[in-house]
Formats: sequence, C-alpha cells, structure tokens
Amino acid sequence: MDYATESFERGPELTRTACALPAASYNLSRILLAQSRTGSVFVPMRGMQYLAVIDAEEIIFVDSQYKRWVEVAWRGFKPQARAALDEAVAYQAVFYTPEGADTQRRIQGEFHAALKLLAARRPQPAPAHLLTLPERAPKRD
Repeated sequence: MDYATESFERGPELTRTACALPAASYNLSRILLAQSRTGSVFVPMRGMQYLAVIDAEEIIFVDSQYKRWVEVAWRGFKPQARAALDEAVAYQAVFYTPEGADTQRRIQGEFHAALKLLAARRPQPAPAHLLTLPERAPKRD
C-alpha cells in the first residue's frame, strides 16, 4: 500500500497559551495514532473546514483555504501529570496566525466530534474464533 507524504509550513509563533484537552479527546487521539500504520492521523473537521493532523509530538490544525499553513498547534502534552485516565491533559496551544485564538475556541468541541466520527468509520477488528480439529490417528510405518 502506498502512502503519500504531506508537508505543512508554519510562520513565526505569535503567542501561546496553556490549555487542557478533555480526557476523552486525548485518549481517543492516542488510540487512533496507535492504530495508524504511518505514525500520523488525518482528521477532517468538516464543520469548520479544517484538517487536524495528529502525530506523536503534536496536533496541528490547518484551514482548508490555506492547505499547507498551520494555524494552531497543540504541543507539549503532559499526560503523566494526571492522576487518572479520565482527567484532562495539559498542553500548550501555539498560534501562528492572528485568527488562531478565535479558531482555538471552536476547535476543541469540533475536534472531539471529528475523532468520534473517524473512529466509528475505521474497520473494527473481528473477534478470533478457535477451531477444534479432530485428533489424527498416529501414522503407522
């Protein structure tokens, strides 16, 4: 199977802010990433016309109008700081455009909905069934 390589560009960092991602969103993003064969997951956010790209270090958000330019990046996730798997995960939201802060307000809810939709569309592994084979009679020489 062939995989296309995508590259994205970002301008200088304009500002950053501390945020927290709900546990359900963070956990689902990590599950989808673990199932990926390429080390990244592309998550279309149709309601906003954005594309989220998840990799091991960050999640970037790209406006469909400017397909290669990163507007917002979520970096520096700290899952080890939480006491339980159902607690939110701290991260830094980095803005590369003046509109980034406005976009950030809408992204979190839309992102989770897009993750759930993507997860529901992925093929689910089928359960394994063990077959019992009849014993063979020993060979005679």
